[in-house]
Amino acid sequence: MRKFLISFIVFIVLPGLGQAKTVLVLGDSISAGYGLEKINHGWVAMLQEKVRPLGVEIVNASISGETSAGGLARIDSLLKRHQPSVVILELGANDGLRGLSPKQLEANLSEIIIRSKAAGAEVLLLGMMIPPNYGKRYADMFRNVFYRLAETHDTGFVPFLLEGVGGQDHLMQADGLHPNRQAQPMLFRQVWDKLEPMLAR
Repeated sequence: MRKFLISFIVFIVLPGLGQAKTVLVLGDSISAGYGLEKINHGWVAMLQEKVRPLGVEIVNASISGETSAGGLARIDSLLKRHQPSVVILELGANDGLRGLSPKQLEANLSEIIIRSKAAGAEVLLLGMMIPPNYGKRYADMFRNVFYRLAETHDTGFVPFLLEGVGGQDHLMQADGLHPNRQAQPMLFRQVWDKLEPMLAR
């Protein structure tokens, strides 16, 4: 009888034991590893190596050139297919580079966050900034979108994924837009610092 009760208690208290968590990365070329010699040189691949011993699977659904509208069009099917515990949202740079409306960017990202949370996933939002040649007013509007989203939806938040990387020639590819291989560990650390406590919950 005592052995039965112990087994019953373990079953009730630890029902999810052994169930692997999935982290979905929804991003653009920065997360897709654009311009890197090998895909495993990218920060997402580094993240996979870090979490594999923890029983966490990384699904990289990033596409070069992806916009917030493209991510919104794909999020429902991705959530249904992978049932992630965490969604890392790295979109918006291409909206900015195309001069698209910050208001629409905010609406698209907000809806992605809402749908992700409704599906049971926490969200880690990776903020982005655009080059100063787009004008201070537009650049400020763009940057502030991410701060408002993080506060409104209470998400995990990296204010600027390319902190310490953007504008540094030795850490950027020749196009000046994409981080090179040497920058990837810095991106990885930015994300890991915020993701680690989320995985522990």
